[in-house]
Amino acid sequence: MTQASTLPRPSVTGPRPGAQDRARLPVAAAMGGALGLFLAARLLGVAALAVVSWAAGRNPLALLGRSWDSVWYLGIAAHGYGRVLHHHPDVVYNDLAFFPLYPALVRAATVLGPLSAGASGLIVSWTAAAVAACGIYAVGARLHGRAVGTALVLLWGLLPHSVVLSMAYTEPVLAAFAAWSLYAVLSGRWLWAGALAALAGAARPNGFAVAAAVLAAAAYEIWRCLEERRKVSHRLWTGAALAPAGWAGYVLWVGHRRGDLLGGYFEVQRLWGSRFDFGEGSLRFIRHLLLHGDRFVFPMTMVIVAAAVVLYALLLADRAPLPLLVYSGVLLLIAVGGSGFFESKPRFLLPAFPLLLPLARALVRTARARPGHATVVVGALAGLSFAYGAYLVVIAHTPL
Repeated sequence: MTQASTLPRPSVTGPRPGAQDRARLPVAAAMGGALGLFLAARLLGVAALAVVSWAAGRNPLALLGRSWDSVWYLGIAAHGYGRVLHHHPDVVYNDLAFFPLYPALVRAATVLGPLSAGASGLIVSWTAAAVAACGIYAVGARLHGRAVGTALVLLWGLLPHSVVLSMAYTEPVLAAFAAWSLYAVLSGRWLWAGALAALAGAARPNGFAVAAAVLAAAAYEIWRCLEERRKVSHRLWTGAALAPAGWAGYVLWVGHRRGDLLGGYFEVQRLWGSRFDFGEGSLRFIRHLLLHGDRFVFPMTMVIVAAAVVLYALLLADRAPLPLLVYSGVLLLIAVGGSGFFESKPRFLLPAFPLLLPLARALVRTARARPGHATVVVGALAGLSFAYGAYLVVIAHTPL
């Protein structure tokens, strides 16, 4: 079986960060500590949102469970596909745009338990977010030690848009399957990597990024095997074949249903106003913001996306493993190059947790050298995350 050492790794001089904390702390306890920090961050964020929503005379659980796309997913969970809203000839909202895994999980939770669809959606999302946090920790700890893994999870839970991780949305589900698939790739478990990538691809349109990462890593490993005249494991071939199955299967099913096998799904997306135009639509919207201004959400979105581009450059400079670079790069390319729903781009980037690795490493270095400074940084991030999350959900009235 291929081990992680055969994949491209960051160049590290001297002992790997976190070597001492790995020796002191059992793996389960370290992961539990990281998960505890993540849950604390999200619970405080939900508490802040609840205070603001009650002050506005609104129900916080209803806002978290039945906002924007959540309504579409809950409709699919309850009634299956078939809902279409016609706004005008060039804008048709069809629920076929939404991938099936999350509504299937919500449906299962509703059938098996006593909860309503909205509550079941929240349970699925909250559970997935916790699983994702454990996977993110595992990736960070494997590459740079447990302290960096913990910092990576904490930063992910304190992103400006991390309120989405507490909502009935699909990003936590994608992040959960993505994190563990990437961990499986790094540890050479190709069957797990491919199967989890297939499930990630069934969760969201940009879930294809996980399959792309697995395929890129598999292609690199196959090339190395051929160069060194080693036999290519059947597990590698099978994992690579499985990786795109979830995404491709749903796209082809929608195409068959629409009478256009290869283009049907993309036509559905186009009618939603969502298509890949190499960033032309994004540039037009940024020009509008700079010349005319707009609501606070849009400039904030522009800052977040720009920060993601910078973080990806830092990830490249750090020589991160190939699967992480491909996964983050594809997510970033889709977010930057896609048109429509400009305000949703930070949400689309939530699963791109590897972008936070340079920040996590910097935070750990700061915490070791100047603990007080690190505390101030984390406190500031928490304040921004909680305040902006409450603003987005309760006040902004902008699609997430």
